[in-house]
Amino acid sequence: MDMLEKKLSQIKLLLLDVDGILTDCRVFMDSSGQWRRLFSIRDGYGIRMLIEAGYQVGFITASKAQDIEERAKVLEIHYFSHGSLDKLPAFEKILAEAGLKEQEVAYMGDDLFDLPVLKRVGFSATVSDAIDSVVRAVDYIATRPAGNGAVREVCDLILKYGALSKNVV
Repeated sequence: MDMLEKKLSQIKLLLLDVDGILTDCRVFMDSSGQWRRLFSIRDGYGIRMLIEAGYQVGFITASKAQDIEERAKVLEIHYFSHGSLDKLPAFEKILAEAGLKEQEVAYMGDDLFDLPVLKRVGFSATVSDAIDSVVRAVDYIATRPAGNGAVREVCDLILKYGALSKNVV
């Protein structure tokens, strides 16, 4: 078993940043004046497969927006924290609520404010267009782009090697 598989073998919870991970960092304003993002159906299906396999999933985002809240509800994620660039308090709260250890958590982020969480989790991942300091700090860099399959790629790895794995993928 290589180091990547060993790290993944302990994972029971996937936490995700939103902008730059679940989206491609772009927003647009709809006709009602609301900011909106585009989300990948593939990423959403990967998240749903994780949940159905018994894994927990959460979002920790600095943004505070209705479309992100709606996406979290549709996917029926377990944990949702929004509105703060300091993500460590949310991470620690989720750890306590989930009753898990840091090494049992995977986190996917792409920017400076994600680094404190990325450095604490058992498995850290990002996208290829993340900022350089994040790319250098993580265990895994997705080959698919942000907002277009990168999260699904990490979900598939967890489904294959994670603590609850039955080699689904």
